[in-house]
Amino acid sequence: DNLNRTVPDVRHCFTKTDCNLGTNGSVSFLFTKRGEITFEDVSLEDQIMEVALEAGAEDIEVDEDEILVITTPESFGTVQDALAAAGLKSDNAEVVMSPSTKAEITDIDQAKKIMKMIDMLEDLDDVQNVYTNVEFSDEVLAQLDA
Repeated sequence: DNLNRTVPDVRHCFTKTDCNLGTNGSVSFLFTKRGEITFEDVSLEDQIMEVALEAGAEDIEVDEDEILVITTPESFGTVQDALAAAGLKSDNAEVVMSPSTKAEITDIDQAKKIMKMIDMLEDLDDVQNVYTNVEFSDEVLAQLDA
């Protein structure tokens, strides 16, 4: 709501962690706005797929422990309503900025710096969402959790 207050706060988060703040929209091409609806019960795969695709979902990704229904931001509500009407309760549903490419971080010092900056940004009252294309390796995650 107030750029004169928010921009200096965000800039402070970047400079405090030895990073640089880009210009407005300088990394927006790295992200795609899309709806994501997740289900942890993978046994419902066929039913979720049928309802979601019929309602206008773009894609469905299934792995061992999760089903991810992907929609356009415009069809997100329609697909979510159709799944709920079919008795399929999602574990999480939101419109997000999804990264088109991921940057894997394997250096623990760099990972700590990134986590510190993300935490600082999330603590700002004027920041509503923080999106990143960072992906930490399993070794780095283990060290961060320790």
